Amino acid sequence: MSAYDRPPGQQPKTYDSAFLKACRREPVPHTPVWFMRQAGRSLPEYLKVREGIPMLESCMRPELVKEITLQPVRRHGVDAAIYFSDIVVPLKAIGIDLDIKPGVGPVVAEPIRSRADLARLRDLTPEDVWYVTEAIGLLTEELGGTPLIGFAGAPFTLASYLVEGGPSRNHEHTKALMYGDPELWADLLDRLAEITSAFLKVQIEAGASAVQLFDSWVGALAPADYRRSVMPASTKVFDAVAGYGVPRIHFGVGTGELLGLLGEAGADVVGVDWRVPLDEAARRVGPGKALQGNLDPAVLFAPREAVETKTREVLAAAAGLEGHVFNLGHGVLPSMDPDALTRLTEFVHTETAR
Repeated sequence: MSAYDRPPGQQPKTYDSAFLKACRREPVPHTPVWFMRQAGRSLPEYLKVREGIPMLESCMRPELVKEITLQPVRRHGVDAAIYFSDIVVPLKAIGIDLDIKPGVGPVVAEPIRSRADLARLRDLTPEDVWYVTEAIGLLTEELGGTPLIGFAGAPFTLASYLVEGGPSRNHEHTKALMYGDPELWADLLDRLAEITSAFLKVQIEAGASAVQLFDSWVGALAPADYRRSVMPASTKVFDAVAGYGVPRIHFGVGTGELLGLLGEAGADVVGVDWRVPLDEAARRVGPGKALQGNLDPAVLFAPREAVETKTREVLAAAAGLEGHVFNLGHGVLPSMDPDALTRLTEFVHTETAR
């Protein structure tokens, strides 16, 4: 039985949080706020604790992960923490030779391009990521009633990194494999769906109150290609964790044409980037889903009055939604003033207080 299926009075401390209520499309005391990449490069305290420690190593130190995850909760007063990690951590954990290079991103030493390469993608076990279980245990004890969001990279985005060998603008090798050998492509995504599902299960069982599946690159696909070649693997992930009863969030960049399909894949909450207003996003997604988003991150570099004006526009577009979690339309930018995020959190809370 999931923690969220317990009888009244036996629910977790986080159950009645504004964030989880919004995800469940229930009335909230104020619109909850959290920011993608809130734990990271924009915070001077983050840069200080990470000094001299490579990114992947920092993801494998439980005490450090706890500190970094808590930093934005302390500073900004956001309504949820998101577990500090990277989408390639489970791939590293199963032995894929990769590194995160500063200024570049994840780089894979030997890209996966053939059926023989699939053998390198073995099952992920909880023992492979023991540090995740330990770090989440430390976090949930300290967070109390503040929910912790677990996350993972979606099969398509992980496949793109593995096939391209690193970040890509055009995804030419990825699409060549998807179109040229659809059977191998389907087997690759299915394998990655199993690894991703296992990674999310570890986080939920350790105490995560919700999970988000990041499909960072899926906006590169047409809807027909997404439905045929990607959606089955994403659905497999969402189905694998459905029994836990925790909210499942789905987010991709440049996915305006895919919003309905992202919800159809199995998410309870669909993340929306800044390109589509939330009222239009709700029309595309259809009923029965909460939405997350969607202030343009670049707005935070404008004067305070302009930030407030644009934020009111987002809140006005969200006024008729079944559930709304306020977020940026993508991640916090490294050069962003942390105080702007603190002010934004306070502003949304004040504007939406019920």
